[in-house]
Amino acid sequence: MNTVQTVTESEYAPPELDEPPPARWSWPARFAFRFGVIYCVLFSVMIGQILFVFTGFAHRHLPDNAPMWPLIAAEPLLKWVGQSVFGVDAEFHRTSGSGDQTIIWLMVFSAVVVAAAAAVLWSVLDHRRPAYPRAAAWFLTGLRLCLAGQMLFYGIAKAVPTQMPPPPLSALIQPYGEFSPMSVLWLQVGSAPVYQILLGVAELAAGLLLLVPRTATLGAMLSVVSMAQVFVLNMTFDVPVKILSFHLLVFSLILLAPQARRFADFFLLARRAEPAVQPPLFTSRRAGRIAGSVHVAIGLWLVAGVAVLGWSSWRDYGGGVPKPELYGLWEVTEFRIDGRPVPPLLTDETRWQRLVVETEGAVTWQQMDGTLVTAPAQLDAPARTLTVSASRTSSAPPAPDSAATPIATFTFARPEPDVLRLDGQLNGRPVTVDLRAGDPAAFRLNGPRFHWVQETPGL
Repeated sequence: MNTVQTVTESEYAPPELDEPPPARWSWPARFAFRFGVIYCVLFSVMIGQILFVFTGFAHRHLPDNAPMWPLIAAEPLLKWVGQSVFGVDAEFHRTSGSGDQTIIWLMVFSAVVVAAAAAVLWSVLDHRRPAYPRAAAWFLTGLRLCLAGQMLFYGIAKAVPTQMPPPPLSALIQPYGEFSPMSVLWLQVGSAPVYQILLGVAELAAGLLLLVPRTATLGAMLSVVSMAQVFVLNMTFDVPVKILSFHLLVFSLILLAPQARRFADFFLLARRAEPAVQPPLFTSRRAGRIAGSVHVAIGLWLVAGVAVLGWSSWRDYGGGVPKPELYGLWEVTEFRIDGRPVPPLLTDETRWQRLVVETEGAVTWQQMDGTLVTAPAQLDAPARTLTVSASRTSSAPPAPDSAATPIATFTFARPEPDVLRLDGQLNGRPVTVDLRAGDPAAFRLNGPRFHWVQETPGL
């Protein structure tokens, strides 16, 4: 109760009911405030992820596409904007995972236009108002909670860590030059889990500090540093989260904007900085106490929700997922077709070089020329069978509905823990494949990660 009372008296209710008359804002400041409020609200609603984090525990009971509902609803209008204004055909790709799709850029453009028009209308209808101190307090409070939710959301994904997992087995045998810039970033961060965890801890700390009014300025400063790094990485490694990361950086700067004079006094002019003063949300102490209690409840709900999300993510697709029966990087020692051994020639298009099994529902084999082929697969451990369906040249997991007529059916045996034999049909021909488990630790990337003493760089 003391915590709630402290929060209440510091932000939500004034020490006295009498307030001094607010200073008059300049016209540009008033217009910027009107535009900023409208635009930030529109963006936060349309990018459903920002508000979705407030569902907390309930997110598991909502459809997977729930965060996309606003964009799905606005898709016809945004398509019209694309065709009428820019002459482009845009479509919302629901399964792409990209946050920089054409239709999202059209949403940003539309939000800017709507916010600008609404700000002009607001300025005409409310031109006599000298300032918006209380509205600004409400706006900054809402923006602070939204930013806190996103920092917690992304922080838990790194601190667990699940956002950037360790390099998969298939990546260890793929040439570096074939990776996209985003894959390089994901693999380098995933290769240093402690670094990723520390990044997550920094984002979590920013989110927690933002939840408390007294530490919100420190939280916003930490958010600026974290999101500036994320935005630069997204820009330089072509990660398709540029729009959201830029906005989260701007949100952080907006929260710090009221403190600009204090920062200049302290950091640049070596002058005494006055305490930060923010207009209260309510004039009534009772309303302030209720608001403080609600604020605490929202903070606890957010923290508990992202904690559950982090645990479920680790269990569902992170390091806590059970490994399949044949998990491993298997080196082909002998490949026989129609009972005849196939020599390991780089020009042979039928022989395998390696087989990779690391997730349920798919296998990857490496052809003799180094090409990686991923295909849907069904492993029946009790029956000791492996069925492979239509394949595609890619190292990405196949879509759930991509299964087709089986191209290979094998029975498997493991005479020894590190020996595997596949016997069956491949493309209609009898095939026997003998494999031996490779050691992922033999790759330098998985070797010793740290040395106090190094005579030469470990390049």
